[in-house]
Amino acid sequence: MTRTVDLNADMGESFGAWTMGDDPALLEVVTSANIACGMHAGDWDVMATTMRAAKANNVGIGAHPGFPDLQGFGRRRMHVPLDSLGNLVRYQLGAARGMAQAQGAQVRHLKLHGALANMASEDKAMARACYEAALSVDPEIIIMVLAGTAQQAAATELGCKAACEIFADRAYNDDATLVDRSQPGAVIHNAEVAAKRMVDMVSAGAIITESGKHIPTRIDTICLHGDTAEAVQIAQATRRALEADGVTLRAFEGAPL
Repeated sequence: MTRTVDLNADMGESFGAWTMGDDPALLEVVTSANIACGMHAGDWDVMATTMRAAKANNVGIGAHPGFPDLQGFGRRRMHVPLDSLGNLVRYQLGAARGMAQAQGAQVRHLKLHGALANMASEDKAMARACYEAALSVDPEIIIMVLAGTAQQAAATELGCKAACEIFADRAYNDDATLVDRSQPGAVIHNAEVAAKRMVDMVSAGAIITESGKHIPTRIDTICLHGDTAEAVQIAQATRRALEADGVTLRAFEGAPL
């Protein structure tokens, strides 16, 4: 049976004269791009440039909404009423859709960023509020979920198109959530280690946690963060390792869970 998987990366996170990551190099490796919508990172010019480059590289475009926290890069937890949180997602998705249309492209998927994503992976009501808001703007959008978490449970209840995501450069807790970045070993910096982990997880059809526990899951896409110094090396190594193992890399189609 042919095994296929998508490679996604968070990008469009530069701001004004400040550059974050190497988006052009990543766009030569990945098959989907999660593009910041100006709240946790990015701006209107960066969004336009990144979407134009993604289209030129035939890379699927996704909206990457986060908390309104430029200084903290969206990684600080905020407590926002669910109604307001839904509007925050709608606001960012609307901006992404408008900019993509201006570039002759389309937003295919939505992925929550940073602390917003982490909180939604623990709280199904929060995840559902975000996803219902996105679906109210675009009922056909593919919701990218952190596999095995409350995000997946929310998308399952909604019956929407979804893509289950695992992370190449992040360690896992036994409940399928990500190890907090403040903990040692939470972020994996060695490209070969990250690549081998992805081959092992895709082959097993499971998340493999720090303790060695296997959590069976559908794996549609692998996240390669764009903001670390080793991002491009990890992306390239992961792609090479998966292809060597017979995995076909292409943008996900999205299907109900």
